[in-house]
Amino acid sequence: MCRSIKTLRPPALPEEATQEEIRAAALQFVRKVSGFRAPAAHNREVFDRAVEAIAAATEELLAGLEVRGQAAARKAG
Repeated sequence: MCRSIKTLRPPALPEEATQEEIRAAALQFVRKVSGFRAPAAHNREVFDRAVEAIAAATEELLAGLEVRGQAAARKAG
């Protein structure tokens, strides 16, 4: 697993993950899977599309996760 990708949900983060944090994690994932830190010009489009797709999937995942104890804390807050 990518050690530089951090957990983006509570309690690892006290607040919701930002767009920048989500995109950074997606970029790290694509870099790891592709083996490229920065793609060549002819691979840039597919590389960028992958980052955006993974960022969107990550946002959907984080929005749908229910972390035990967090729902009660949010309602009380």
